[in-house]
Amino acid sequence: MKKIWDKARLASKTIALPEGSERRTLLAAQIIKKEKLANVILLGNEEIIRNEAEKHKADISGIEIINPEKSDKHEFYAETYYNLRKSKGVTFEDAFNTMKDTIYYGTMMVKLGDADGLVSGAIHSTGDLLRPGFQIIKTAPGISIVSSCFIMEIPDCKFGDKGLLVLADCAINPNPNEEELASIAISTANTAKALLNIEPKIAMLSFSTKGSAKHELVDKVVKATEIVRIKDPSLQIDGELQLDAAIVPEVGKLKANDSPVAGNANILIFPDLQAGNIGYKLVQRLAKANTIGPISQGFALPINDLSRGCVPEEIVDVVAITAVQAIK
Repeated sequence: MKKIWDKARLASKTIALPEGSERRTLLAAQIIKKEKLANVILLGNEEIIRNEAEKHKADISGIEIINPEKSDKHEFYAETYYNLRKSKGVTFEDAFNTMKDTIYYGTMMVKLGDADGLVSGAIHSTGDLLRPGFQIIKTAPGISIVSSCFIMEIPDCKFGDKGLLVLADCAINPNPNEEELASIAISTANTAKALLNIEPKIAMLSFSTKGSAKHELVDKVVKATEIVRIKDPSLQIDGELQLDAAIVPEVGKLKANDSPVAGNANILIFPDLQAGNIGYKLVQRLAKANTIGPISQGFALPINDLSRGCVPEEIVDVVAITAVQAIK
């Protein structure tokens, strides 16, 4: 996180926080301002925000506050949203009322360049964040699906990039098809390069290594690997690989001697959400890994979700990550 904080400071991006009156958000905003990680904009009723900040002893002096309902850009945002969604039956009145919602308003800020990214989720669900993201920002070119990844920093570990591993998708997509799985792999490689400055070595995980088992679930992983190679030949990727063949050099050499990745993978792509969610939690709990995420990826512009059980320091970290993702 120190490296990410340093990048965020240099980037000096503007991040919208739709949960402007929420206690943890206010305390996080104070830290972000003090550490100069980003320029944050608190969205919501200004009077309520200032009262809550005073109540919780959060210094938000100098931080911009925007009330969507009173903003001079409300009508323009509503018109833009109407033009995006009128084919879906949205009326201008619907759009005008939708833009009163701080998450929708904040997402439109990102879309129109009035903010570089958005962070929400302390009191809203993942669906509340993703819905306007899909409707307004949409996915990045060449990416078919929005996904998530976790950065796992494992103490005293020789696997991955000196104990650094990126795992995906562990939070969003229950059962991606081969095209979607390929998109998840490409998005995760982009995230790893942007945030960690590591050269991605991607293992497409399965219960089989190089044909050791035959099953349609294995076929999905093999096809996804082939799609990635076609879409981005520059990426180091291999699959299907079992976990030990992916990260343990001796096993990788034994099971896949000609692989450019086996035994040295630093990105692990799980075949479905059950495996991914179980896998990252095993690493987090049993290996006592420092876990950063979930980090949203695949959107054309950066928006990120929070756990509703988050603490202010976690919000600070996600804002820093979002600021770094916003670097072109």
